[in-house]
Amino acid sequence: MKILVLNGSPKRENSDTLRITRAFLDGMNDAAAQEIHIIHVIDKHIEPCTGCFACMRGGGDCIHDDDMQAILEEILASDLLIWSFPLYCYGMPAPLKALLDRTLPLSSMAMRKVGERYEHVEQADYSHLRYLMICGCGFPNSRHNFEPAIAQFRLCFPGRHPILAVPESPMFNAPEAAVVTEPRLALVRKAGHQFARTRGIAPELIAEIGTPMIPEEQYAAIVNGGG
Repeated sequence: MKILVLNGSPKRENSDTLRITRAFLDGMNDAAAQEIHIIHVIDKHIEPCTGCFACMRGGGDCIHDDDMQAILEEILASDLLIWSFPLYCYGMPAPLKALLDRTLPLSSMAMRKVGERYEHVEQADYSHLRYLMICGCGFPNSRHNFEPAIAQFRLCFPGRHPILAVPESPMFNAPEAAVVTEPRLALVRKAGHQFARTRGIAPELIAEIGTPMIPEEQYAAIVNGGG
C-alpha cells in the first residue's frame, strides 16, 4: 500500500503525535511491507487559498505556483492518506489547514446531493483513497476537546474512516513516562496491524487508545508543576 502521511506539526520529527503515527505505521509494516512517505507540511511552500475558485472552474489549475501541485499529485497517487496533527485551538495547525483548503482543485463548482447534504462533484478521480486521522492533544482527556476536529474530518471525508484521538500526548516524548506510553504505543501498533489486514480498526481498540494513560488529575498536576 502506498501511504502518504501529512504531518501537520511544526515540530516535524519531534512531534508527539508523529510518535503515535509511527507506531501505527510500524503495525502496518508488521502485517505487510508498506510504501510510506511523510511530508512535514511546515517545510512546504503552500500559499493560502484566496477563494477565487479559478481551480474549480478552470480544470484544476491554481493561481499559485508553489508546492501544492506536487502534493496533490502525490495524494492522487496514494492509497492511504494519513492526517497526523496535534490539536491546535480544537482544530488542525494552520499549515495543514492551508493544505486542506488548497485541495479545492480536486473538485468542481458543480454540486450533487448525497443523502441529506450537498457535495462538490469531483474533477479528479480519488475514489480509491482511504483516509485516517491521528490527533494528539495536551489535555488530560478526550471529552470536549477533539469534537470540532473530528467533525471537520468526517465532513471532508465521508465514510467510515478511522480516527485515533489521543489525550496526554506530550507524554510520548517524555522518557520518564515510558512505563505508560510504551503499552499505549503497543495498542496503536496493534491498530495499525489490524488496519493493514482488515482496512478497519475495532471500535473497542479505538476507544482504549483514546483513554488517559494516567489519571486526569495526576496528569494535570504534573503539567502544572505540582507532580
